[in-house]
Amino acid sequence: MSRNIVISQSMYFPWVGLLEQIRLADVFVHYDDVQYSKGSFSNRVQVKGVYGVSWMTVPLRDYHFGQRIDEVMLDERTDWRSRHRETLRQAYLKAPFRAEMLDLVDRVFAQEAETVADISRLSMLELAAYFNLNPRFLSSEALPVPGASSERVCDIVEHLEGTAYITGHGARHYLNHDLFEEKGISVEYMRYERTPYPQLHGDFTPYVTALDLIANCGVEGAAMINSGTIGWKEFTQ
Repeated sequence: MSRNIVISQSMYFPWVGLLEQIRLADVFVHYDDVQYSKGSFSNRVQVKGVYGVSWMTVPLRDYHFGQRIDEVMLDERTDWRSRHRETLRQAYLKAPFRAEMLDLVDRVFAQEAETVADISRLSMLELAAYFNLNPRFLSSEALPVPGASSERVCDIVEHLEGTAYITGHGARHYLNHDLFEEKGISVEYMRYERTPYPQLHGDFTPYVTALDLIANCGVEGAAMINSGTIGWKEFTQ
């Protein structure tokens, strides 16, 4: 029996593409006990508003190079949650399902979060629940699988008895595909459809927060979460 594993760093109210990975997963592993990279999507996401696309960024407190994602603290010296909510409220003033989208945001912000990993995981779990995406969610730090890089990722998939590892496009630059082949695990890359849906403020862009999909389409937006995968050999060619 096939068993799909997705391993990904948590992302703050991520784009639809990450929800598509969640849809395909039997087990989704939050990979947050790895080094935080400035400029990553762990604590920021794009929002499409009246004046175009802008970034919504969660502020960090006392960050220093080398910290893990689950160690980077949120900066609570400013009310960034209210700012983000207002940004979203303004961006989607004319969206038909704005209230549902803001209710989801409020549920996330009402929960306790101290680190970047906390707030990003909460946002992902609420988005997944909204669209009825129900893999088993695990955290990498809770698994008895040490190591780093491709070796650890492969060992996690093996530990979870996965038959396929599904990943985004960034992995092509570092993943050792042969490790998976040796263990009989297939590697599949996302074939992003970037399916257009009714969207405010000009030409369609798929690279904004999935809150955009909720605000514009409501639960019917689940039909747009529809990408499949492509084998690694075909993808890398």
